[in-house]
Amino acid sequence: MRRVAAHRPGARALRRRWLAATFLGETLGFLVPVLAVVLGVNSWNAGARFLALVLAGAGEGAVLGAAQTRVLRRVLPAFPSTAWTLRTAGAAGLAWAIGLAPSSSADIWQAWPPAVGVGVAVGAGLVLLLSIGTAQWTVLRRHVPAAARWIGWTAVAWLAGLTVFLLVATPLWQPGQQVWLSALIGALAGSLMALTMAAVTGRGLVHLLDDVPPAGPEGSRPPAPPVDGTFDPEQRTTGRP
Repeated sequence: MRRVAAHRPGARALRRRWLAATFLGETLGFLVPVLAVVLGVNSWNAGARFLALVLAGAGEGAVLGAAQTRVLRRVLPAFPSTAWTLRTAGAAGLAWAIGLAPSSSADIWQAWPPAVGVGVAVGAGLVLLLSIGTAQWTVLRRHVPAAARWIGWTAVAWLAGLTVFLLVATPLWQPGQQVWLSALIGALAGSLMALTMAAVTGRGLVHLLDDVPPAGPEGSRPPAPPVDGTFDPEQRTTGRP
């Protein structure tokens, strides 16, 4: 059964709902990799540790994506919650894999010429920042015109959020710390990262939805882009991404 949004909240109300859902989703989701660390994943061999943390990162993304759909289903008719959640989880796993790669393969990349190392690092950093937004765009583009803007908004949001995380956690993490203290610091920094990311993406969502007409009283939905991703205001479709 299609979900129909009969009423869209104002911009301020929408930002509040998105901020709350995304902040809670990312904060709770980030506890999945934190729990993995508490359970001793850092004492495992490199391959097992890498795989476990990537899976934990995917779990983080799944919790985040599921929380975000609670808002999106209210404002976009027939929004595919499962697709959004699964693609967010997959992109989060990819982002974790990229973030872990330097420490997991230090013996390989340290032998590269400096120019090659810098080029790979820049490319990997861009993929990391764009991964979640791109994955979510593949769902959003069927419901919102010019949805590619979401990729930019999420990239800026994650850049800001990760910057906050590093500024908070890096000076507090010290060699020889007890695991529970390191985990607590990570959870605190993760919650501030979540708040920052939620605030930026909330503004982005409001801007994107400005171009989407509310659903009609009979359950009609706003026009959706065809397969090529363009948005045709004359077209009506109920297709899924």
